[in-house]
Amino acid sequence: MDFIKDFSGILLATCRDVLPIVLLIVVFQLLVLRQKIPNLGRLIVGGVYVVLGLALFLAGLEKALFPLGKIMATQLSDPAFLYGTTEVVTHADWKAYGWVYLFAAMIGFATTIAEPSLIAVAFKAHEVSAGTISTWGLRITVAFGVAFGISLGTFRIVSGTPLYLYILVGYLIVIVQTIFAPKSIVALAYDSGGVTTSTVTVPLVAALGLGLASTVPGRNPALDGFGLIAFASLFPIIAVMGYAQLMDWKSKRSKKTMEKKNAL
Repeated sequence: MDFIKDFSGILLATCRDVLPIVLLIVVFQLLVLRQKIPNLGRLIVGGVYVVLGLALFLAGLEKALFPLGKIMATQLSDPAFLYGTTEVVTHADWKAYGWVYLFAAMIGFATTIAEPSLIAVAFKAHEVSAGTISTWGLRITVAFGVAFGISLGTFRIVSGTPLYLYILVGYLIVIVQTIFAPKSIVALAYDSGGVTTSTVTVPLVAALGLGLASTVPGRNPALDGFGLIAFASLFPIIAVMGYAQLMDWKSKRSKKTMEKKNAL
């Protein structure tokens, strides 16, 4: 009964959130474009599916993903697990949190591979490029970027270093890469950073950061728990442009090698 009550509240909140979008589309379709809504029955059925899906997803976040991320962070940062002692630890040794960094990287990689928005972008990139951009190649490259970024973000939480230093250095790298990377990949790389912070990645990563900050000695969840999403957005851009630069360099190198062989 408690679940039904909670789900009813989530469903009503979802309907309230979706209503402005529906009204906007209906008003433009009927008053601005002055055309009838095509396939009205199918649109209504699809809208019901969307609302139910969103409500079920939000319920799943609240009941499963948020608690799971927090529990895993708490267990992995437990002094009994890290230091083999039950005594109170007043200072965190960043070298003892290796399993946390590994878990963060695996969470970042797995959630990004499963991210629906990234799958959609990768599919469209493959379609528009006539197969030049591999769907799986883009997804794996972005996933490695997120994995590294989330792992580095957990290191920042444990070590207590300022967030702005990482973001500043990261975007300086992005600016330099933007100048030298193939122009055809720059826009896609920036989009790849945005699509990673979506329905699957954000809940687990946010729960991981908050859970870790609440258990690491000397950390404040409100100050240190957030910021992992910024890493998840930044490092895929670096990864995609870096991969494109590497492939471009290899292509030019093989072309020069062939030209030398032909000249001989």
